[in-house]
Amino acid sequence: MDRATSSRRLRLGLFVQPVGQHVSGWRLTQHLGDPTDIDWLITLAKKAEAGKFDLFFVGDALATSMYRLPSTMARLEPLTMLSALAVNTTRIGLAATASTTFSDPFTMARSFSSLDHISRGRAAWNVVTSFSTDVARNFSRSDMPDHASRYARAREFLEVAYKLWEGWEAGAVQPNKETGDYFVDDKIKPINHQGEHFQVQGPLNITRSPQGRPVIIEAGSSADGQKLAAETAEVIFTAAASLEEAQAFYRAQKDQVIAAGRNPDHVVIMPGVMPIIGRTREEAKALWKELNTLVDIENGLRQLSLRFSMDLSQYPLDGPVPEVPLGEGNQSRVKLMTDMAKRENLTLRELAAVAAGSRGHRVIVGTAEDIADDFELWLEQGGADGFNIMPAIMSEQLDLFVELVIPELRRRGLFREEYEFATLRENLGLPVV
Repeated sequence: MDRATSSRRLRLGLFVQPVGQHVSGWRLTQHLGDPTDIDWLITLAKKAEAGKFDLFFVGDALATSMYRLPSTMARLEPLTMLSALAVNTTRIGLAATASTTFSDPFTMARSFSSLDHISRGRAAWNVVTSFSTDVARNFSRSDMPDHASRYARAREFLEVAYKLWEGWEAGAVQPNKETGDYFVDDKIKPINHQGEHFQVQGPLNITRSPQGRPVIIEAGSSADGQKLAAETAEVIFTAAASLEEAQAFYRAQKDQVIAAGRNPDHVVIMPGVMPIIGRTREEAKALWKELNTLVDIENGLRQLSLRFSMDLSQYPLDGPVPEVPLGEGNQSRVKLMTDMAKRENLTLRELAAVAAGSRGHRVIVGTAEDIADDFELWLEQGGADGFNIMPAIMSEQLDLFVELVIPELRRRGLFREEYEFATLRENLGLPVV
């Protein structure tokens, strides 16, 4: 591969599973952390900040029955957790996942503005719509709203949140001891939103935050998800199994951004990837094999059943993967996994092992040079602007990424030596709002 220094630099997020992204990772670690131990999470955040990652990215689930994994069965509420991390870090971005399906825009806008204040401009919101019936049952519903309704609500939810954040203009706080005026009233405005889903007066009861609003991340790759992302997202978290698939998504998504009247350079596309790092290729391959021998196939089958919204236990494990209609569930991930099964001629057992192990994301097995080669290729060939790194074993694989992969990326001119700015928005190359 051409080693010429790239004019572009990778953006890197750490997608955090406190006990490791691979379903078997916790069984191989020498440092098993507790997903609810804030000291452990602070340790991970500091490791990521030492590596100059752009983002410390926290997922969430609103039902324990979704995957039956240690870090989904018991986890801290993301905004609460990131508020604690904010006062123990100084530069790394802090991204929390929060659903628009069972919450309200005023509370969400206020919470993220608070995190942006506490972190001095490092907050990001991963906007999702819930898809599991088990989640609905935790919020006084017997079933989930349909896919189109969830996205219509999400679109209006974001519209209201944007209005609330914009309701406080810069310079709204100007304490004047002589006049007794603390605020400039005409810089603080109600929004008086009247919509199909929400009626919100405003204004927000918190001052304009350092970034103006948090960085908006979205992960939907369905048609509705891509359209919403084109209109509103600043970072897109996606899954792609091959460079060709990633290039097609990248081109299509950037074209939709342009069609929405936005600058495509202001939308950063970051696929998820699980690097299995070894000091030699043989070491990496042996680790990958060991991880997969520990996979609980029944657990993998349960995960696939939830993803596919159908009971797969009735099908033979060593037979082909059944046809799965794209329904009301997580459409993009379903398509990725069924396409993978067809492309690689996987049995249901094999797909269950892959799904349980990688949770539907791409795996790279090799040395730091192999991983850097892959990242450089995807960056230069228009497959990604960066990656969300999902260490299989925490914290050993994170440690190896910081120790081995990041220096190799720096050697090629593909990653920063230091943080350039104070806010996440600036470090990602996004416009100040």
